Amino acid sequence: MKYVLVTGGVVSGLGKGVTASSIGLILKACGLRVTSIKIDPYLNTDAGTMSPFEHGEVFVLDDGGEVDLDLGNYERFLDIKLTRDNNITTGKIYQSVIEKERRGDYLGKTVQVVPHITDAIQEWIERVAKIPVDGKEGPADVCVIELGGTIGDIESMPFIEALGQFSYRVGPGNFCLVHVSLVPILHVVGEPKTKPTQHSVRQLRGLGLTPNLLACRSSKELDDNVKAKLAQFCHVPLSNILTLHDVPNIWHIPLLLKDQKAHEAILKALNLLGVAAEPNLKEWTARTKIYDRCDETVRIAMVGKYTGLSDAYLSVLKALLHASVARNRKLNVDWVPAGDLEEATYKEDPEAYKAAWNLLKGADGVLVPGGFGDRGVQGKILAAKYAREHNVPFLGICLGMQIAVIEYARSVLGLHDATSTEFNPETKTPCVIFMPEGSKTHMGATMRLGSRRTYFEVADSKSAKLYGNVSFIDERHRHRYEVNPDMVSQLETAGLSFVGKDETGRRMEIVELPSHPFYIGVQFHPEFKSRPGKPSPLFSGLIAAASEPRKKVPNGYSKLATYNRHSPKLKAHQSVKGFKAPNGSLNGVYTNGNSVYVDGSC
Repeated sequence: MKYVLVTGGVVSGLGKGVTASSIGLILKACGLRVTSIKIDPYLNTDAGTMSPFEHGEVFVLDDGGEVDLDLGNYERFLDIKLTRDNNITTGKIYQSVIEKERRGDYLGKTVQVVPHITDAIQEWIERVAKIPVDGKEGPADVCVIELGGTIGDIESMPFIEALGQFSYRVGPGNFCLVHVSLVPILHVVGEPKTKPTQHSVRQLRGLGLTPNLLACRSSKELDDNVKAKLAQFCHVPLSNILTLHDVPNIWHIPLLLKDQKAHEAILKALNLLGVAAEPNLKEWTARTKIYDRCDETVRIAMVGKYTGLSDAYLSVLKALLHASVARNRKLNVDWVPAGDLEEATYKEDPEAYKAAWNLLKGADGVLVPGGFGDRGVQGKILAAKYAREHNVPFLGICLGMQIAVIEYARSVLGLHDATSTEFNPETKTPCVIFMPEGSKTHMGATMRLGSRRTYFEVADSKSAKLYGNVSFIDERHRHRYEVNPDMVSQLETAGLSFVGKDETGRRMEIVELPSHPFYIGVQFHPEFKSRPGKPSPLFSGLIAAASEPRKKVPNGYSKLATYNRHSPKLKAHQSVKGFKAPNGSLNGVYTNGNSVYVDGSC
């Protein structure tokens, strides 16, 4: 087994995860089998209980592991399926060592960071590296390991020590270290500064690790003089100094590495030059060029709770991107804070309210992603209602599906107090309920997690067609609440169709509105299995529907918008292109089929 370790210096957020993924991709393109491990030095056992604002999205694996979002990058770039053990945390290591101590495995010895913690780290790496993740038998050829955080962090010291010992154990020719560091360009002087990277490498060497390659993050390409200076002071060959400058999209990173012959330097360090082939990245290159050349746009309104941090919805964004590129569309995501759509925001901040509704009305499609808690729920319900009533393509994921069901129950069935027991445990009309097997005392790893099977109940449904008319699918889940099965018949009588269910037939997995061009909600998270060359079918369907002209109602009249009395620019009884609201509230602006633009939307 060969190992490539990726570390980071100077500052966090340099893109170690993308770099590690790109190294894995280029090695895979050389004909090698690759696996990945992410080390997170925090004390949490996993990422499941961490706030998206603090750590980005929680990525879910087939086995139910709730892991760091970088494992999502690994899976997307390498098209592999990792396990929960591919994400090592300080919490997991200490927990395993303490469990051994309690069992008496250490035979009365004093349990210490060195050697017990460091040995546990090394044993974990060796064990997990042998687990096949590409669907083939036997271990991979190369394991790419990313060490989270920045060199010098106190919390990562046990891992640094363990990896220093590990590099000595596996020996030369089996271990390669790539150090990602910042080379800032100060606007005052306009030249790259190498001193931060010099100090970072000196600190790394002082901790027992010597880099084979330097991956220098910078806003522009570094010239040869700067590289020569880094080579001299960091003791790294000039040919092994790589520039990872800013690019239009991250799909360029593997191509940057290939152009600088990074694969040759890595293969040489691993004694694999005679084994590996030249990297074949033709398909990747072609897809990247399509991405760059897309000019016809498709606008998707992302109505969520964590819109202030795009990493909170990273996999959703990537899935939208995969589907858009496959359809030769340039993706524009309009971030709509769900709370800004609500009545309370109009009173507190009319401009934010106006901006949010303008974004929603100007979108070609609406997506309501997963989330927890009741903040912004009413805004999501309004977004679902807007999409349903105006033939706007809609995709609701996890909570987004539950929102669609609640909105339908309120608006169509007239059950105005319909809601989820997550938001109101005492509700008399629970459309969404807590799962019977869930835990109300423990938060971590107690949800319905991982890959679960969904059976199609309606063969000619839109979802079944998108998935290729198969009888069942396996998708990843992460939820505590589900649609109340006791209300399903009432909802279906009113027009909703639950086209996908679990093996028991009582857990609703997919809901559709047959009368709508594209109105689908799913309890699972299809974004987690989307790949650059294999976009998620549901995201492909959303982008395809959003790229088409808006479907008209059969009688020749299109209901274009539902505006409440606070809708920007328009007041009660004001006419729009010669049409007047029938009830004085501007609910229900109609046209005879010609486009009517209101606040920039059609």
